Amino acid sequence: MKRLLSFCLCLLLISCFEDKDDNLDLSNLATPTFRFTQNWDGTDVSIDDLITTQFTNAHGETLNISNLRYLISKIVFENADGDIFILNGYQLVDLSDPSSSLFSPEGSLPEGLYTLKFVYGFNEMDNIDGAYPELNSVSWNWPQMLGGGYHFLQMDGMFNVDTTIATPYNYHHGTAKLSDTEFEQNFVNFEFTNSIFISHNTEIEIQFNLAELFKNPNLWDLNQYSSSLMPNYDAQKMMQQNAATAFSIGQVTN
Repeated sequence: MKRLLSFCLCLLLISCFEDKDDNLDLSNLATPTFRFTQNWDGTDVSIDDLITTQFTNAHGETLNISNLRYLISKIVFENADGDIFILNGYQLVDLSDPSSSLFSPEGSLPEGLYTLKFVYGFNEMDNIDGAYPELNSVSWNWPQMLGGGYHFLQMDGMFNVDTTIATPYNYHHGTAKLSDTEFEQNFVNFEFTNSIFISHNTEIEIQFNLAELFKNPNLWDLNQYSSSLMPNYDAQKMMQQNAATAFSIGQVTN
């Protein structure tokens, strides 16, 4: 049977296990650090690319990026014995703020081999309207009339920038509105099967391929889906499907 462990303090973890399990080695506890990077089909995307760099999506539109923010939450590690460790906290990554690319979640786990899971956005338990002052202060809220809670992604810029009819786009992803009274959770669970060794100095790179948002499995036509996408149910579900192929584990250092 799997054991679920969610702790913010090492001392709490130790006290919870001293009478329950003799197999876990609690003498070496570690908290991994995450580094979030962005790329466009393998080409790095950084703050230096905002507005200035042009990208071509799979449909053939040339675009730039003036704003990129996305949310990662519910980081979970599982070992071969089925012990599950949930590390608390979330991270709002902002391409314009390089310091936001590093994240150390709250909690620790024994050194060892683990597989990794996380949520892109907030799941239904965590996507609580107005619950996070830090996110409220940076206008990350999703409108109540569209289901409330928070954005998962904001990506803005211009497309057709190689022509004389450059047009703004607002690729904003969150809860999907089915009707005035029906809303669908629209986050993505990521589960990676390759084992990672976690030690005191582990840093895990999470790569976000932005090009995937426009091509897999839905070929995205910005001429059709560029603005007013937040209340558009079909667009929101397509975003969820495309985001599901956009994240991967990169370099792991110890």
